[in-house]
Amino acid sequence: MTTLEPMIQDLALILIVSGIVTLVFKRLKQPLVLGYIVAGFLVSPHMPYMASVVDSENIHLWADIGVMFLLFSLGLDFSFKKILKMGASPIISTITIIFCMSLLGVCVGHAFGWSKMDCIFLGGMLAMSSTTIIYKAFDDLGLRQQQFAGMVMSVLILEDILAIVMMVMLSAIASDSSPDGGQMLGSVVKIAFFLILWLVVGIFAIPLFLRSVRRQMNNEMLLIVSLGLCCAMAVISTKVDFSSAFGAFIMGSILAETIEAERIEKLVEPVKNLFGAIFFVSVGMLVDPQILVDYALPIFALVMTIIIGQSVFGSFAFMLGGESLKAAMRCGFSMAQIGEFSFIIASLGLSLGVIGDFLYPVVVAVSVITTFLTPYMIRLATPAYGALEHRLPTKLIKALNQLTMSHPNSAESNKWKQLLSQMAFNTIVYSILSAAVVTLMLTFFLPFARKMLPGWELHWYANAITGVLTVLMIAPFLRAMVMKKNHSEEWKALWAESNRNRLPLLFTVLLRAMIAAGFVFYLCNYLSRFTPALMMTIGIAAVIMMMGSRRIKRSSIRLERLFIMNLHSRDIEAQVHGKKRPLYEGKLLDRDIHIAEFEIPNNSLWMGKTLKQLNLAQKYGVHVSSILRGRYRLNIPDGDSIIFPGDVLQVIGSDEQFTVFRQAIEREQQGEDPELEKREMKLKQLIIGSNSPFIGQTLMESGIRDHYNCMVVGLEEGKESLSPYHPNRRFREGDIIWIVGEEASLRALLNET
Repeated sequence: MTTLEPMIQDLALILIVSGIVTLVFKRLKQPLVLGYIVAGFLVSPHMPYMASVVDSENIHLWADIGVMFLLFSLGLDFSFKKILKMGASPIISTITIIFCMSLLGVCVGHAFGWSKMDCIFLGGMLAMSSTTIIYKAFDDLGLRQQQFAGMVMSVLILEDILAIVMMVMLSAIASDSSPDGGQMLGSVVKIAFFLILWLVVGIFAIPLFLRSVRRQMNNEMLLIVSLGLCCAMAVISTKVDFSSAFGAFIMGSILAETIEAERIEKLVEPVKNLFGAIFFVSVGMLVDPQILVDYALPIFALVMTIIIGQSVFGSFAFMLGGESLKAAMRCGFSMAQIGEFSFIIASLGLSLGVIGDFLYPVVVAVSVITTFLTPYMIRLATPAYGALEHRLPTKLIKALNQLTMSHPNSAESNKWKQLLSQMAFNTIVYSILSAAVVTLMLTFFLPFARKMLPGWELHWYANAITGVLTVLMIAPFLRAMVMKKNHSEEWKALWAESNRNRLPLLFTVLLRAMIAAGFVFYLCNYLSRFTPALMMTIGIAAVIMMMGSRRIKRSSIRLERLFIMNLHSRDIEAQVHGKKRPLYEGKLLDRDIHIAEFEIPNNSLWMGKTLKQLNLAQKYGVHVSSILRGRYRLNIPDGDSIIFPGDVLQVIGSDEQFTVFRQAIEREQQGEDPELEKREMKLKQLIIGSNSPFIGQTLMESGIRDHYNCMVVGLEEGKESLSPYHPNRRFREGDIIWIVGEEASLRALLNET
């Protein structure tokens, strides 16, 4: 028990101080993340007048677990399908912001004479705006439903994804102080290989497993299984030289495509909050006041770099993404801070031992200052645009507003481009799956087969068995690689349009067949001593047999359909339960109106009223298109539709109308009962005396319920249980009745009798 004592003591200290500090920050309407950082500073050894953490090593271990669960939860809230549906606008904006801010960070670091690795990691930290802080600021300012806020959140999601990739790249750079272009390219290819492999295998296998045990899986089991999968992927990630956080994020993004995603997210949230709090406390523990004093000038310079850089380059990036000047400035000004991913990148640099000890507390100080300034920067965007509009020529303003890029989804794509991109994507995915199967078979099964069949004579039998089994396992992938898209609409249209298209189309089949044959050739070369010509002949013959095999065709189609069903299972569930947004939402965006969701609070004054009584269209200019109630969706509700607490209203309107509407929802609520403690209900016995005014009256005539706000629950007649009191029965002298009511009401009634 003595070995546990310091750990429990530290945990108690951290949680108590964090609870007190975050209560204060909640009262001050500041993000809780800042409260955790301040709590960490208070319990650190740098504060001599307070109790300090005894064993900091355990705290850092818990902090690493906290990072893992934070990224797991981030993955649960993320979907790769969302990225594909976003189009080019947020991608362009995100890449521009990250490039510009990273370059600014490197330049500022060089200006202060910091080392090369300090500058590189600093650039990565300054490029990452805080999703948590911005979301909280939008929520506090009532801007979350506005159109520009949705664009900001899309960019933040992409930034989080690129931050994961950046962490892997920074680890590769840190492992070799002077990596060349080939090493960097190799790192990118390695990331892409394992990312695609894990996603494809995970989306195929994990939803299948969860579906098979869905009836037996309660909340407790689902929590344990989810965290187990998270930790397992974290272990696998470290085995291939990636971080555990990267693996946790990938597992979260895989589970995000399952029907259980929302349920898992709610179950994991308390675990994430606990370990996440410990992580941010550990961040605050590394803040040394002396370093903050010594580096006051760099801290000020970095704060100004973030504020000015995001205001200028962020606004420019959103304009490149197709936003108007006003919307772009609101987006850019909103992102002028750094947060949790900056801390994670700084922790990575410290754990790798490639950055100075001063950089961590400097970045924390910059984050704290920019976080405090975030609400003011968001409010400053509109006045800044007004001032800019008055000073710039009208023609220039119009030219800037016209600086938009055509979105890919608005123009008809070229048939060749669509066909070739789909073929290339399929070839890459199936090649990765085939390479993974080949690697596993040669690494694990081949040694096992040779051990089971020892001796030189049986050695070739082990090789042959391994080779045949491997080819059979990858056959569905190789066939799909060669045959998929050969009967698509694009293929048929190009084949029918011109004879000149037919030879290039046949060449695409030949090229994919040669890639498929290459896998068989590699296996033959690894497991046999055949001549190259014979191995190539075997490879071509095997591919031809795969193309003509009906059994392999059925296996390939079955696997693909199962994967697609798993991939779209959450969308199917959303459609069934009425959660999916309507298709016309995209057309509204071009007319400066959009759809937003508002939840009716449990204490709203609107509950029980009809839409006709609320008259929302006349009062606020908005239109309720749908009401989401649990798993039920009511589309185009009429005036007689009643509002219930917890309803989610899908509303059509503009940003200005949404602001007024949200304020009305928040304003029209029942206040807290100031005399809640006096509302206790008590049970009293009442004997009807000879002077009672109730004698000869019925229950309704007595006014016990209406006048005294009490209720008669029964009549005592000497039986084991009370007799029900009939409403038409008249009170008689000597009746013994039992009454329920509040203390004051009962006292008034008893005094009357």
